[in-house]
Parts: sequence; C-alpha cells; structure tokens
Amino acid sequence: MQVAIPHQLDRDEVRRRLKGSSHEIADAVPGGMAEVSTSWPSEDRMNMDIQAMGQTLTGHIDIADNEVVFVVDLPPALGFIQPIVEGAVRQQGERLLAAPKD
Repeated sequence: MQVAIPHQLDRDEVRRRLKGSSHEIADAVPGGMAEVSTSWPSEDRMNMDIQAMGQTLTGHIDIADNEVVFVVDLPPALGFIQPIVEGAVRQQGERLLAAPKD
C-alpha cells in the first residue's frame, strides 16, 4: 500500500513534524491495538514496524520536496483493511502536513 501526500513545507519541518508525532501512528491503525516502533536510517526516511491484529507489518515514510510517501506492506490476510488504512493515513497525513495558518 502506498499513499502520497503533497505538502508545501521544507524537509526540515516535515522531519520535525514526523518525529514529533510518530507516537500517533498507532492511532491510525484500525482496531486500536497496534504497537509501532520507528527508526530513521537516513534523514529522509522513517522506517516503521507495526504490530497489529496478530500480524507484523513493515513500512516506511519517504520525505521528498513536494510530497511524503507512506508505504506499508500489507499481507494478503489484511488486504480487506487497505481502504480503511489508506483513508486514515491520508487524513492524518494531510492534517500533519498542513501549511501553518497565518
């Protein structure tokens, strides 16, 4: 599953916002019983390990100049939740990356 979210922020601000809200990623996983751990192998990629519904999911978030791309490998057994997860990621991502209000 891949969700691209456009933004108008500089990369430093995107990194700051992701680092400051990474603990909220579990809230976007349906069922509410998710545990998420993150790491930063490079300054423009945040890796994620997600434990949810008896499954281990891996993914990452790539930061580009004009968009952030969320990638999660969903096993076939969880394919039915893809539209729900995509919607939640898009909604939370757009909120997180909204331009500052003047």
